[in-house]
Amino acid sequence: MLYYSLPDEVHTHEFIEKWCESKTIVLPVVVGDVLELRHYTDSHDLAIGAYNILEPQGKPFTDYDKIDLAIIPGVGFDSQGNRLGRGKGYYDRLLPQIDAIKIGICFPFQLIDHVPSEPFDIQMDEVICK
Repeated sequence: MLYYSLPDEVHTHEFIEKWCESKTIVLPVVVGDVLELRHYTDSHDLAIGAYNILEPQGKPFTDYDKIDLAIIPGVGFDSQGNRLGRGKGYYDRLLPQIDAIKIGICFPFQLIDHVPSEPFDIQMDEVICK
């Protein structure tokens, strides 16, 4: 099965499809050890990428100042906005470049009491459980 996200992450397919005609949507693409952002145009512009995730194939989006809202997945979150990732550091390298509101999204079981954090970790402004 193919996804816009990993199977244990909140699926954002409907959100993306609903808003892609009226908003600029950029999605992450794994390129080596980094996440690039690329414009999402429609489902025909997707190809299987890393981790069997459907990824947009356009040019990299680097105008981070134009991002108003970033919706960020994670393995776990706490009520202080700390995020637990998968340990590869993809979002640790991407998030410091984005000065937008950051919303962590997760399932209720992924909201835990305490996520250990380091000084370089970027906190979410809000965490939403689906």
